[in-house]
Amino acid sequence: MERNIQKNGLVNLAVAVLIFLAGFGVTVFAGSLAGQAASIFLGLGVIVAGISWFQMRLEENERSEKLELDELARSRGQSLFESKDGGSFPAQNARLQFEKYFVPGFAVLILLLEAGGAWLLWNWSGKNTAGLNAANATAALSLFAIFALLLFLIGRFSVTIARLENHRLLRPSASFLLAGAYVCALTSLAIAGVEAKFPRADFWVARGLCGLLALMALENLLTLLLEIYRPRVKGKIARPLYESRVVGIFAQPESLFTTAAQTLDYQFGFKVSETWFFQAAQKNLATLLLIQFAALILSTTIVFVDVGEQAVLEHFGKPVATLNPGAHFKLPWPMDKIYRFRTEQIQSFAVGYTPDPQSEAVNTILWTVSHNKEENFLVANRATVTSATASSGTNDSNKAQAVGLITVSIPIQFQITNVTDWAYKNDAPDALLKDLATQEVIKYFAGIDLNDVLSQGRLQAAEVLRDRIQSSANARSLGAKIIFVGLQDIHPPTASDVAATYEKVVGAQQTKLAKILDAQAGAIRLEAVSSAQAFTITNVADAKRVQLVSSKFAEAALFTNQLPAFAAAPDVYRQRLYLQSFADATKGARKYVLLVTNTQDVVIFNLEDKIRDDLLNLSITNTP
Repeated sequence: MERNIQKNGLVNLAVAVLIFLAGFGVTVFAGSLAGQAASIFLGLGVIVAGISWFQMRLEENERSEKLELDELARSRGQSLFESKDGGSFPAQNARLQFEKYFVPGFAVLILLLEAGGAWLLWNWSGKNTAGLNAANATAALSLFAIFALLLFLIGRFSVTIARLENHRLLRPSASFLLAGAYVCALTSLAIAGVEAKFPRADFWVARGLCGLLALMALENLLTLLLEIYRPRVKGKIARPLYESRVVGIFAQPESLFTTAAQTLDYQFGFKVSETWFFQAAQKNLATLLLIQFAALILSTTIVFVDVGEQAVLEHFGKPVATLNPGAHFKLPWPMDKIYRFRTEQIQSFAVGYTPDPQSEAVNTILWTVSHNKEENFLVANRATVTSATASSGTNDSNKAQAVGLITVSIPIQFQITNVTDWAYKNDAPDALLKDLATQEVIKYFAGIDLNDVLSQGRLQAAEVLRDRIQSSANARSLGAKIIFVGLQDIHPPTASDVAATYEKVVGAQQTKLAKILDAQAGAIRLEAVSSAQAFTITNVADAKRVQLVSSKFAEAALFTNQLPAFAAAPDVYRQRLYLQSFADATKGARKYVLLVTNTQDVVIFNLEDKIRDDLLNLSITNTP
């Protein structure tokens, strides 16, 4: 019987190798993501089956060696083989060395393959969500179904033999074969789902198998860590390190009840597994699962459409109605399905650049610094004719170019107005709308002037682009309304010296404008000063003229009035005029008044000033 067990192990190894090679070839042929995960799983089964079969051979050699030594001991006497050194049992030593060094090494190798396969396949499936070749899908589906059938038959037989014979080394390869059958069946179902218009079925099955590989890697890691601290009891046969309990449960789900029963019996201290409830649950497991599955299917008959959303109801893949916000009833999945769209949400995308949060956080960025991940657009240059006329007879290198490059960041906002057109009239409407917008932007910039769009034509360009993009969207029946088209960060390309040249031109223009404004300010200032001075001079001249005329009129009137006085009393007039002239002439001189008396006085004048004039001319006020 042991010899048959070893043959079963060899058969498991051969089948695992053949199915792995065939499955890998079909995966390359069809490009299935789930097939790639299945190939990794089948490859792990080949390694486990190989280790298991080789360890069976070592144990078989050890048993043969022990039988031969026992036979020699009976025929020649015990004394010949009383020595217990290791050299007398080479097969046993080989088995011990293999279990001590090679089995842990293979377990580590399996751990690395499981973890690495799960990580690589997860990343690869994220980048290639639609890798299935539709032309080869039917053949791949049939082949994986055949693989599943073969593996199930051989795996179920091996699992039964391993359980009946209680052979620990046959269990790992048998479990991997049976689990491989389920994996191949899942792969065929994933391909069938893609054929049934569920394009992401292959992707999600691949992601699920990645999770299974990651779980197996975690279990293998914990097993290796626990093996370090496991107490070694002589004579107790340990579980093989490369045997996966996760694979065993996946291959034989019914073993969960046995494990659960043993755990409950140990925890509660009595035979919980023999109670009527546990026995009923074990016997009616299929019924319970069907009830849960039916409840799950029935739960798909009620759908709730949120506020601001609209949903398209499909009946066997054909749109039949548009659902507004609220609760709705439908047939169970997969007969009826709904697809939700946020019709009141303003969505946006960018043309000409890829948004960069770090650049957007900066308020001011020069032309010479890259704003985002930008693209260049071809733009016309109407200054070519003028430049060519002005530079006739000169070197052609000095002439202006007919076209130029410009970098524009164009955020576009839109709103879905017709969910049926948006979902069914075009494939990938988001990408199509962005492509149409990019096309219209390229066509528009190719026909406008470079300087216009850099200066005053920005708002007009935004309006024209919005109308053109809306017209293109309507022509394709996208069912979307363009809300806003913005032109920002318009500047020459930063990858060349164009930006620096533009900065020089703009700087020269600004300097020219500043000088013009300064000259205008000087002219206004000089004109105002000149006008004020002219006004002052004119007014002063008018005042002098009036004063001179008035004084001459006064002199003439004085002369006219003096003539009658002179004619009436010439002597008096002359004496009065003399005294008046004398008073005017001696106005600032000191005067002494002498009163006439009968005495002959001698008056001596000391004309030396010894007292200040303000002291002599004090005004004395009598105070009562």
